Amino acid sequence: MLDLASKLRPTNLDNFVGQSHIISKDKALYKLIKQKDIPHLFFYGKPGTGKTTLAKIIAKEIDTDYYYFNATSLKIEELRKVFDRYKNALIKPLIFIDEVHRLSKNQQEVLLPIMESYSAIIIGASTENPFFTLTSAIRSRSFTYEFKAFTKAEMIKILNIAFKDIDITIEDDAKEYLINSSSGDARAMLTLLNFSYKVSNNITTSLLKELRENVIGDGVSSSDTHYDLASAMIKSIRGSNVDAALYYLSRLINGGESVDFITRRLVIFASEDIGNANPNALNLAVSTMSACNKIGYPESRIILGQCIIYLASSPKSNSAYKGINKALQTVKEGLILDIPKHLDSQHIGYLYPHDFGGYVEQEYLSKNLSLYESNNIGFEKTLNEWLNKIKYKG
Repeated sequence: MLDLASKLRPTNLDNFVGQSHIISKDKALYKLIKQKDIPHLFFYGKPGTGKTTLAKIIAKEIDTDYYYFNATSLKIEELRKVFDRYKNALIKPLIFIDEVHRLSKNQQEVLLPIMESYSAIIIGASTENPFFTLTSAIRSRSFTYEFKAFTKAEMIKILNIAFKDIDITIEDDAKEYLINSSSGDARAMLTLLNFSYKVSNNITTSLLKELRENVIGDGVSSSDTHYDLASAMIKSIRGSNVDAALYYLSRLINGGESVDFITRRLVIFASEDIGNANPNALNLAVSTMSACNKIGYPESRIILGQCIIYLASSPKSNSAYKGINKALQTVKEGLILDIPKHLDSQHIGYLYPHDFGGYVEQEYLSKNLSLYESNNIGFEKTLNEWLNKIKYKG
């Protein structure tokens, strides 16, 4: 039986489509692969963007053995058997671990000495950024790359390759739906094409919709991308234009956009653009996410509408967003301050604020930093008044 996703999987770097930001000929990773000198790697990004494919290509390019594991069912004994097999071998096997963000601490500890000795090449993949689930020891011995959803041009390129191998006709509208409904997931696009072709070699939109009625993942089934509509919705909320925000929300809903995609952006917005000007905005956005994911369409439209009206009508402040960004940038630039002794886990010399009416003057940083600047908007003003009251007894 025809399986286009497998049949068209590229087997070398020259045929690999997409991810040009990391794997084009002028990029460091491409050069390392060609030199057959591969570091430990972790790939993350949406499904169907080439993570597993690139790992297999790397194994072929460097002419080594390839082993596939999934972190959800991985057994430490299986890993050790592979490592023992190559203990005195001249080649280093490539160990590919899918769903790598699910690796337990014990499993990571087994990988660590292998990564340290470089007796095997470890490549992991995940749909989620594994940064916060991998230990610092693992991260320091590897490089992490984000795989982006395929662009429309890249999806068309993949389709054109597929059409060379099969006798098929497809209407322009059907081609648009095939691409747009796949949301940048090449595997999903080829799977839909594959099973449509088994029904008829004349592919129509109605045939495609019989198999996939709505878009998968994040996306809308119109010529506008979901990113453009989501951007317009967020900018309208930020601009306190309720009608525009509701209009773009309706476009997203009508296009079949998932509630998960919409609500994630509303939660981010509530903190980034409203923050402590109205702290309840974050509570409402999180509650909206929880409720919508349990209830689904069509009723979720009401909850989404209520939340967007509230967010658009709230006072706006990005002071919390700017504050944490400035703090992170300070650390990334190398300012690592010693923790004052009375603040460490020994507590020696620490003054307990509750023993002094809620506030007491003491050193919290070994160097004064100015990271947060309030915009003095909405509830921020109340917070500022309280800080001034306890600090200056004013």
